Amino acid sequence: MKKNRLVILAEGAFGVLGSKTATCVIRHRQEEVVAVIDSTQTGRTVEEILGFGGPIPIVADLAEAMKYSPDSLLIGIAPKGGVLPGEWRVVLKEAISRGLDVYSGMHTFIGSDGEFAQLAGQKGTTLVDLRDVPDDIPVARCLAAGVDAFVVLTVGTDCATGKMTVALEMTNEAARRGLKAHFAPTGQTGIYIAREGIAVDRVIGDFVAGAAERLVLEGAKGNDLVFVEGQGSIFHPGYSGVALAMLHGALPDALILCHQPTRKFVSDYEVPIVPLGEAIRIHDAISAVVKHAPVVGIALNCYDLTEEQTLSEIEKVEKETGVPTTDCVKFGAGKLVDAVIERINSGGKGRCTSHLNP
Repeated sequence: MKKNRLVILAEGAFGVLGSKTATCVIRHRQEEVVAVIDSTQTGRTVEEILGFGGPIPIVADLAEAMKYSPDSLLIGIAPKGGVLPGEWRVVLKEAISRGLDVYSGMHTFIGSDGEFAQLAGQKGTTLVDLRDVPDDIPVARCLAAGVDAFVVLTVGTDCATGKMTVALEMTNEAARRGLKAHFAPTGQTGIYIAREGIAVDRVIGDFVAGAAERLVLEGAKGNDLVFVEGQGSIFHPGYSGVALAMLHGALPDALILCHQPTRKFVSDYEVPIVPLGEAIRIHDAISAVVKHAPVVGIALNCYDLTEEQTLSEIEKVEKETGVPTTDCVKFGAGKLVDAVIERINSGGKGRCTSHLNP
């Protein structure tokens, strides 16, 4: 993908949790974003809402956004089910008519929409469905266990705990240290940021592990480390399947457990968040069946806590679990990369216990 001048559509939902795609793209590709559309917060800046992102303006509509000379529009939310809100069709048609390329992470493919496709053809614009996946993904064959690179998978006590951001921050930190590190995206936002990857939640169930395996095999070529973006959570009633498939497909050597301390229940369910010690034990037990991948670090998502509160929470978690802990956004990923390197130096490159013949 080319470098874009993006306007992000986040109407009525712009914020840390309301528009995860918008938030993460602004965090990691801020230089591409020229404006955000949300008429409920017009006149404010991205920095005022997110606490980062600088003076990027929040505008009322696309007409106002055009003052900032965008060449592309990104749909900045990921609603449950990935269905395009009906009222947004007008905005997308206007964007295409104005000559903007459109990037979408919806399960509703805009490129397959006859009206959008016809208009894009007339205007010479490009429609990019970030969740579009290859049709030749195989069933996993435990091949990821054989790569030379050290593989790290981010997992969570719930959905939306920061797994993508942690994987990206660790990749960047490892690269700063001179290591050859690769980020393997498995969701639409990570794919936009990295310009590659497979949206595993779009893959047919039997082949999700195969998708994760393919990403590890490709990412391991010529690299020391592969940081795989986890999806869902093995504790989430709606999205546990993708999380378990990721674990068995990527066959990581180590896990980083992502957790939001102030969250008491799993997203959208009255299911209590599993205590961290129990979450570590369960991940150890599940991974050991095929290839043991210990939790070597804990990444806290303390966006809603002060720095002082975050430091207190880090100290508390480390005392309770004995596992190196930090908040990557506030304090960097150095402590987690240190933990991975320590695991490597201790001979922690795991072996697959499966006898499946690849």
